[in-house]
Amino acid sequence: MIKAVRKMIKQLSSEPKKLFLIDSIGALTTAFLLFVVLRNFNEYFGMPESILTYLSVIAVFFCIYSTTCFFVIKANWTPFIRIISIANLLYCVLTIGLVMFYNPQLTTIGTAYFLGEIAIIIGLVYIELKVATEIKNTRIVKYKNDCEGNTENR
Repeated sequence: MIKAVRKMIKQLSSEPKKLFLIDSIGALTTAFLLFVVLRNFNEYFGMPESILTYLSVIAVFFCIYSTTCFFVIKANWTPFIRIISIANLLYCVLTIGLVMFYNPQLTTIGTAYFLGEIAIIIGLVYIELKVATEIKNTRIVKYKNDCEGNTENR
């Protein structure tokens, strides 16, 4: 499993655009599940509908951000990846707080849904931060090699 994650990080480091596509699809899926599924079957989950609406709006904004990055950003991916990873992490902190606050109302399925969502997003955040670091390190090495090559040619 660790080798698979390392391979994924290496691949996404060479094609960071795909990371934004993955993030935008994940955010869209979250928004759909929260707004359509959980709200319509609220008695099975227990989170107040207004909270589900707010969380889905946040997910839509994350989807818009990641989709925009996917189509617009052509270089210098690192700061944009860090922004969405920090935003995802803050979303997890918010969700943990809501799960704790509304715990008496949540059903077992509701708690399991939110903990599962948090686990998936934390995994994505880990990958995003590792990819951002890998891209930065690759650029530093390339820059050092270019500088060393330039001094040798003088």
